[in-house]
Amino acid sequence: MEKNKIVVYGSVLSFLIAIGLFGYTVYASNMLSYLSSDPKACINCHTMNSAYATWSNSSHKNVATCADCHLPVGDVVAKYKSKAIDGWNHSVAFTMNTYENNIDISDDGANRVQANCIRCHSDLTETMESNANNYHSGSTNSLNADRKCWSCHKYTPHGKVRSLTSTPYSIGVKERIE
Repeated sequence: MEKNKIVVYGSVLSFLIAIGLFGYTVYASNMLSYLSSDPKACINCHTMNSAYATWSNSSHKNVATCADCHLPVGDVVAKYKSKAIDGWNHSVAFTMNTYENNIDISDDGANRVQANCIRCHSDLTETMESNANNYHSGSTNSLNADRKCWSCHKYTPHGKVRSLTSTPYSIGVKERIE
């Protein structure tokens, strides 16, 4: 009987410690802030400081947040699924120190950004689509081809520099969701 009590108490104590560690991780990492669409959530991790700094000085600052460009729009399940996958990938890369100074967008992320460029700039893209034979070298009649908007508009909205070590003033970004 005594052995059973020790096992039960040990199990309960282990469970409470695990819950406590999880709670501390949620608190220390500002995990709940990632449920929002506030761009400041993206700089909880210092590797996004250059992206935040360049976006905050761009023409998109007043019209589009990180979520507006980088996540699916209109489908809440797809949005949070993408947030979860991207968040997991970012946290693993940050924790394991496997990210490069130049952060590259995933193929899935690039497809989401492309779809959102076309969605927001539909008035322009419709004109481009109807005039595809006259513009863009006439090589395609579809904006959904391999060519991405940023192949021409590469400085929008993150500027010329994509490096964690070379974006001016990005180290000083200290705004965080608390």
